[in-house]
Amino acid sequence: MTLPFPDTYAQATPDKPAYVMAGSGVAVTYRELVDASRRIARLLWSRGLRHGDCVAILIENHLALPKVAWAAQRSGLRYVAVSTKLLPDEVRYILADSGARMLFTSARMADVVRQASVGLDSVESVFVVDDVDDPDFESLSSALASTPAGVEPDEREGVDLLYSSGTTGRPKGVAASLTLPPLGTAPGVSDLLHQRWGLDNDSIYLSPAPMYHAAPLRFIMTVHRHGGTAVIMERFDAVAALELIERYRVTHTQMVPTMFIRMLKLPDAQRQAFEVSSLTTVIHSAAPCPADTKRAMIEWLGPIIDEFYSSTENYLFTTLDSHEWLDRPGSVGRAQLGTPHVLDETGQPLPPGEIGTLWSEGGMDFAYLNDPEKTASTRNAQGWSTVGDLGYVDEDGYVYLSDRRADLILSGGVNVYPRESEDILAMHPKVADVAVFGIPDPELGQVVHAVVAPAPGEVGDDALAAELLDYLRDRLAKFKCPRRIDFEDELPRHATGKLYKRLLRDRYSEGSSVPTS
Repeated sequence: MTLPFPDTYAQATPDKPAYVMAGSGVAVTYRELVDASRRIARLLWSRGLRHGDCVAILIENHLALPKVAWAAQRSGLRYVAVSTKLLPDEVRYILADSGARMLFTSARMADVVRQASVGLDSVESVFVVDDVDDPDFESLSSALASTPAGVEPDEREGVDLLYSSGTTGRPKGVAASLTLPPLGTAPGVSDLLHQRWGLDNDSIYLSPAPMYHAAPLRFIMTVHRHGGTAVIMERFDAVAALELIERYRVTHTQMVPTMFIRMLKLPDAQRQAFEVSSLTTVIHSAAPCPADTKRAMIEWLGPIIDEFYSSTENYLFTTLDSHEWLDRPGSVGRAQLGTPHVLDETGQPLPPGEIGTLWSEGGMDFAYLNDPEKTASTRNAQGWSTVGDLGYVDEDGYVYLSDRRADLILSGGVNVYPRESEDILAMHPKVADVAVFGIPDPELGQVVHAVVAPAPGEVGDDALAAELLDYLRDRLAKFKCPRRIDFEDELPRHATGKLYKRLLRDRYSEGSSVPTS
């Protein structure tokens, strides 16, 4: 039996687009993708990289990125897709922590790499994927042209080495096992995506998020393993996404709730003007989806909204479809990988419906790179693993999330889950974005606080704050509501939808003055 891999389709359907860049419309065929990945693999092998070595990719959503990722994947390497939103010091940390020997970057990111490379000797070569003359780095095209003939890598399946978002501290490298199977032996998560959502050679997959994040990169590479076509957006725009769905007859897409909210806030006439009946599956993940938002999406597009819960660590993977969600609003589904358990702070199991820390038995094996202590903290005596999420499981095995333990607010001895007020505020027409978190209080330990980005045309003033607080108090117990609302033009949100709440919390020192009424 032929194992699914891009090479299969480079032979069977060589001129079929493997992916299309949405902004330019430039397409890369399967023949071109495989040829480029093989050439880059030969370059890396000629420079001395061998199985288990690491390369880094610091490139925005760019024509070259899938080619580089597949080169590493087919060479038995680990590869780090680095966020283009990071500052030079943060990039330097990841390059050093991962032990990356080679780095691929773009002209756009070259200055960040220049600054990040100061004092960093572990990266042996930096290749620029654009045709530019940069005296500090090697041109990828020139390096490929000078690669010695006859170099043949020992081709085996590699594995991504992705870093968590770092929403509560330094990002952590999530190192999956590298077993070096033959090409075409898909990783477990790829098989899950294929089997659950039917990604195959008829699929047209719209990817609206940055490829440095786990889900977009893994979805695109799964599409390539099964002969479909990916349409890659350089950046998300609600109207552009709808135009692309109509133009390319998109069948599948994976989004985050903030993208849903932006599409739903378009004028009805504009949103309804696009033909989107080609869609068979709209998948969401990465951040909690407000119930009103999800219900509105189902009413608009029909029962094609599927959800999954997982993490970069992939310790647990749950899914549910629209019908299941309508029966159990707020659930993130039943486990497809791993068996969920809910434990209290002493490690004792909790009965169905009680909130505790979510653990998984039998999920994917992982370790945090260079941090055995952190890795050990994610395991218990039974060998189960956790990423610190709080939630509960009902009697039928459906998982419900409350919050991350790091985001839990302990106010006067009472647990407050900020997601509750975030979900309500997110749907207010005058709110573009919101973060709710705890800040220090001398009497209660912590009090609930909110920072809101007003919708375009709205002014973040005392009148709006009062309106939003009244709106919350009509829908939520007072102790769960923020004491105060501050305003920012934009919140520090990861491109995948996750909030960097630690950056907001850090602005509120122990001496912050917080109203008590």
